[in-house]
Amino acid sequence: MYQKKLIIEAAEIFDRLSAAWWIPALLIRFFVGYFFMETGWGKIHNLDAFTMRFAQWGIPYPGFNAALSAYTEFLGGALTILGLGMRFVSIPMIINMIVAVLTVKLKNVSGLDDFVELDEPLYALSFVWLFFSGAGCLSVDFLLRQFVDRAISPERSSIGSTARFVQLSESGTPDLHDR
Repeated sequence: MYQKKLIIEAAEIFDRLSAAWWIPALLIRFFVGYFFMETGWGKIHNLDAFTMRFAQWGIPYPGFNAALSAYTEFLGGALTILGLGMRFVSIPMIINMIVAVLTVKLKNVSGLDDFVELDEPLYALSFVWLFFSGAGCLSVDFLLRQFVDRAISPERSSIGSTARFVQLSESGTPDLHDR
């Protein structure tokens, strides 16, 4: 009897944690967004040296590709922090990390142990997760979605009858709804 009650209470706690999925999304957005905004800013302001590194790595059109990579990191990082266009922003960020792994990092990898110690796959996976989960309810994307939903159909809070979404309750706390 006691074990059953303990299991039920644990399940309820896990259900409450599931409703707070937006917290890890926010933390990941702030962390990886700031990291890429900062590194992109540094590369933009030292673009000549960054271009030389691209040339040394044998990357074609090093001037263009260095600038593209630097601005992708800076703008992608800033948009990630804001949670603006998160699913769209995730695509070039993932591509940027894949290119970094394939053109630079993979040369020094001799096995799985070396690969999993690279930072770039972890950053790429962070953006894969953000691509699928979205930016969360504390984001510009969420605010835009609420605005569009209300403009399209004032009596409904979310588009689609089977969509899973987060809506702020009257008390201002996020509530998870399945439709």
